[in-house]
Amino acid sequence: MSYYEQYRERIERAMQANRERTYYAPFPENPKAYAEDAAAQALSRFQASMNNDFTELLQEKPLRFEGEEITPYLQTGLGIRYPIFADKLLVQTASKAMDIWRKVPYTERAGILTACLDQMKERFFDIAYATQHTTGQSFMMAFQAGGPHAADRAMEVIAMGMEELSRVPASCIWEKPMGKFNISLQKTWKAMPRGVALVIGCSTFPTWNTLPGVFASLMTGNSVIVKPHPKAVLPIAMVVAEMQKVLNAAGITPDVIQLAPDTQAHPLAWELAEHPDVRIIDYTGNTDFGNRLERLQQSGKQVFTEKAGVNPVILDSVTDLKAVCDNLAFSLSLYAGQMCTAPQNFFVSADGIRTPEGMVSVDAFIELFTAALNNISTHPKMAPGVLATLQQDAQKDRIAQVAAEFSDAVVLASSPFANEEFPDARVASALLLKVDASRTEAYDREWFGPIGVVVCTQSTDESLRRVLDLSRRHGAISCGIYCTDPARVDDMADQLAKIYVPVSVNLTGPIYLNQHAAFSDFHVTGGNPAGNASFTDPLYINRRFVWVGQRFSA
Repeated sequence: MSYYEQYRERIERAMQANRERTYYAPFPENPKAYAEDAAAQALSRFQASMNNDFTELLQEKPLRFEGEEITPYLQTGLGIRYPIFADKLLVQTASKAMDIWRKVPYTERAGILTACLDQMKERFFDIAYATQHTTGQSFMMAFQAGGPHAADRAMEVIAMGMEELSRVPASCIWEKPMGKFNISLQKTWKAMPRGVALVIGCSTFPTWNTLPGVFASLMTGNSVIVKPHPKAVLPIAMVVAEMQKVLNAAGITPDVIQLAPDTQAHPLAWELAEHPDVRIIDYTGNTDFGNRLERLQQSGKQVFTEKAGVNPVILDSVTDLKAVCDNLAFSLSLYAGQMCTAPQNFFVSADGIRTPEGMVSVDAFIELFTAALNNISTHPKMAPGVLATLQQDAQKDRIAQVAAEFSDAVVLASSPFANEEFPDARVASALLLKVDASRTEAYDREWFGPIGVVVCTQSTDESLRRVLDLSRRHGAISCGIYCTDPARVDDMADQLAKIYVPVSVNLTGPIYLNQHAAFSDFHVTGGNPAGNASFTDPLYINRRFVWVGQRFSA
């Protein structure tokens, strides 16, 4: 049985989910859905891997082994070293592998890639510990985002690839009536890959942000080089190793996907991106480097970026202010604000927020908001589980910098919190500022980390104007609106839609601004400065291949 036939039912179900945009999750997110001893065994393997070379890759001719990952929970090095390869050799090998991979029918590619996800599933707990101890996420987030949710996004890409690659028939007989006779041609079409693809990973979500680009390029027949962030290599290294095993078992060269680890002292990203044979680039990370990569599009490369945004929330009127504050406090605190979808700026009219009990002043809102934030940071179990750790010292330094620069505006200071399991963890609770809207220097940029700014405006109309201005200049990946007037909500959402900012309205309970669901939510719109791509929409697939037609006299 072919790989496609083996996984046909799941592929077709994923395609249906993409069309309907309803809930679908092929990989369970609850750890209890897996083997009872899976976590314990994975932890033992993770501990045994420390201070050893990573030798699982099916790649040859490494120059040396290096590694510099530091666990934010222990603040010690993992000691794991990875094979370093010459950039030119990686591209040369990828080019040869692509000539084999592109000839595999796209349906079979879909089956093989789905098999890769099943192989990845066997290591969800390994990936979870690797993600926890490189990114600093809590174990539960590391398990869900690093494993099932990342696999869901990859499956979504496979389904979208199937949709786009099946849009044009492989061949047809074309006949044109010419009166007494017909002209007849046989026409065929091939979806030809653009070239070697480079996927540049980030330090905070090394699989969730990486796999969409990897699977989109592989699905369309391109070979892939994965260049992970040097501080978060292990999770994606495990995934690449498992994918190589599946390819090898399918009789296809594992060089179709290669890992390209590097170090901060000797980075490879730009050298690989500039290589003339690298035609596709996926990138998640800071705006400056993302902008630099986007300029490579002038040389004909296809570049897909997710950069940074300044995510706003407009608070006009609510039905339950405490529930709103609890929701926003969780959103700001989750993974210490180190999510690209985390809210930062909270715009409130000086008149306050309308509630069923009457107007609530800005200061009264801040009192409720800070209480909700404190409820998280002072809870012995919730604090480590929600806030987790700061991935790098840079985030800790940023909190101190902002607190010092705007000391008169601090309404809630950031502080360490207790983590009984990991007493040496690099931790910090949320910092909250309150400023007048005229004090733009406090909120007119992204503060990556657990930093929130309550911005006092003269009216909700001014709040919207400032949100629109910020989003045009800096971009936004998420935006929250709290308003009980449906007509006003429609107007605000429409104005934000015109500048390509997605909106979440009146969220309370266990659904947060941070969350984007595979098969339903488009992650980043691709229309504002926060990024030029959206996964997963058809453009995310179609820019990776070219339809080439051939005509034969029938």
